[in-house]
Amino acid sequence: MTDMPHFPLSAVVGADDLKLALCLTAIDPKIGGVLIEGPRGMAKSTLARGLADLLASGQFVTLPLGATEERLVGTLDLDAALGEGRAQFSPGVLAKADGGMLYVDEVNLLPDHLVDLLLDVAASGTNLIERDGISHRHSARFVLIGTMNPEEGELRPQLLDRFGFNVALSGQTLPAERGQIIRRRLDFDSDPVAFLARWAAEQAVLRERCTQARARLDSIALDDEALAQITKRCFAAGVDGLRADLVWLRGARAHAAWRGAGAIAEEDIEAVAEFALRHRRQVQTPPASPPSEGQSPKPSDTSPGQGQGQWGDMPAPALPTGARREVPTWPKKP
Repeated sequence: MTDMPHFPLSAVVGADDLKLALCLTAIDPKIGGVLIEGPRGMAKSTLARGLADLLASGQFVTLPLGATEERLVGTLDLDAALGEGRAQFSPGVLAKADGGMLYVDEVNLLPDHLVDLLLDVAASGTNLIERDGISHRHSARFVLIGTMNPEEGELRPQLLDRFGFNVALSGQTLPAERGQIIRRRLDFDSDPVAFLARWAAEQAVLRERCTQARARLDSIALDDEALAQITKRCFAAGVDGLRADLVWLRGARAHAAWRGAGAIAEEDIEAVAEFALRHRRQVQTPPASPPSEGQSPKPSDTSPGQGQGQWGDMPAPALPTGARREVPTWPKKP
């Protein structure tokens, strides 16, 4: 049985912040993945699955609700070990996700013992299975993507911090945009093959942009000036630990690569600020006082809000007649 096709990220209407966060994670998986928050019916799963096509491996593995520990970590066949003198390992979800993406829907409802296992493996990059003196170890490095509805419960702080980025979706969608979302979903459900063909050119451009950014990433320095700005702002936000600093710096570099730039700039730092701080901030920034007459307002200490331009400045390829563009525009090549 073949896997059902994923709704292409290039065809998603709106959600610019989340699309950007997913693309940056595809460019640098060391960012640590994305936690997507929002109310029911916001297509969180659709957006998350759209990342699979942009990853270098393209591998997308889902941890199903109600999964057992054995389903997650895999099993060892003791009879084979006794009879053949070797451990027979049946891979679980963690083994299948190695080098790709592990998606956990309603991650805040995951049982505590599975959360503990995920935390251990995410920290070490290795899954170790032990049973009656027999053990098996394998690599388990993956991009962790989780979705949750905050109304249904909170996420344990240890797992919350493990997600590099955090993006919240708003339930308020304008009528025209709502209609377009529904129309595209109906078209996809009616004929997925034809829908994917219609969006193939846009998806190819998006995929190529991520590929080029990955190739450019290591040539962009994680420079001391950018790090100094980030550490000061993390300190001011009262974040615990140092993960926010590292994630923010990596995210800024990925954004510079996404823009086609050769160095981290102020706009890159600003673009990912809220992604890195939203779920870690302890000190709330007081609202800015209104500017006096004739004075320009000061820039915000957080990234632009949803839907604001973060996708580049070069026009994208033409769309079919009558279609509306919600996909990113493409930057000039460096």
